Amino acid sequence: MTPNEIMKLGIDRARRTMRAGIGGPFGAVVVEDGEVLSVASNTVLRDNDPTCHAEMNAIREACKVLGTYDLSGCEMYATGAPCPMCQSAIIWANIKKVYVSGHVEDAEEIGFRDDFIYRFIEGGCKDESVLEIKELDREPAKKLYAEYKETNKEMY
Repeated sequence: MTPNEIMKLGIDRARRTMRAGIGGPFGAVVVEDGEVLSVASNTVLRDNDPTCHAEMNAIREACKVLGTYDLSGCEMYATGAPCPMCQSAIIWANIKKVYVSGHVEDAEEIGFRDDFIYRFIEGGCKDESVLEIKELDREPAKKLYAEYKETNKEMY
């Protein structure tokens, strides 16, 4: 399949679920060595879950297909530029290349609001009008982390 044919899979899925009122106009496809592993769309409205963006859903499905949390060697096709949450998930999944069709500005033009999250991050995550982060005693968490390290569990 060509890149445009793969992108069309995401667009078609997004259009179908968007028209059904399941979520916004966003679709994503995860591919490994030219093989489509997952095709997903935004399901925020259906699932009442703000994390159910197309990219997140596509990653979840591809991980199930492969039986791993590590999608090294995979590529993603997304109908829109991934938001900060999705960018982070893509990076955590070890996906190194993302093809996009729509741009951040295109989503903003129809009312999607990623811009304030970008500004929050760029500002050092200090704008309490966006999110208050209050630090408590570090020692309990550090003890928990030390316990995990002692178990020699796999790092991810």
